[in-house]
Amino acid sequence: MHARNDASSETAPDNTPSWPEDIFAILQRFDVRQVPYVPDAGHSQLIDRVLATPSMRAVPLTTEEEGVALLAGAWAGGQRGVLLMQSSGVGNCVNMFSLAQIFRLPFLTLVTMRGEWGEFNPWQVPMGSSTAGVFELSGIKVLRASHAGEVREVVEAAAGQAYNACTPTAVLLSQRLIGAKVFTK
Repeated sequence: MHARNDASSETAPDNTPSWPEDIFAILQRFDVRQVPYVPDAGHSQLIDRVLATPSMRAVPLTTEEEGVALLAGAWAGGQRGVLLMQSSGVGNCVNMFSLAQIFRLPFLTLVTMRGEWGEFNPWQVPMGSSTAGVFELSGIKVLRASHAGEVREVVEAAAGQAYNACTPTAVLLSQRLIGAKVFTK
């Protein structure tokens, strides 16, 4: 069996989604330098762009909470960052989210959602259903993009909140946007 994503979003002529390019442009405009991530198919196009950009540092993580600490260190060193993760990793970060509150970090995370639109894996549903609530209970504002046409506006607003107002913010990129994973023979 092989996994594939069925994305229902706008695509570029080569059949890749165009919204990751919108996100990349926003991150560059906000001078984001550090991009910690846990490898994820939903973020793969954005991760590839960051890896190919000398002014940005992509940092693969073994677990998501390391990314919160890395962003705190980046900020202390004068750099902005964004944490890329999947909704299943949000629960791993609960204790570390206190750093964003205590130190008023310009914290921004982009979260690809699982456990929603067309999910086949029952293990993804509980955290997918709880992701927004976990962020909100942790004092992190939540914005959501469900369609390709709204990604630019949502991420722009989130980056402004996080970097200009030091308001910890999470953007949930819906499973409908990134495409439900399905298994084929």
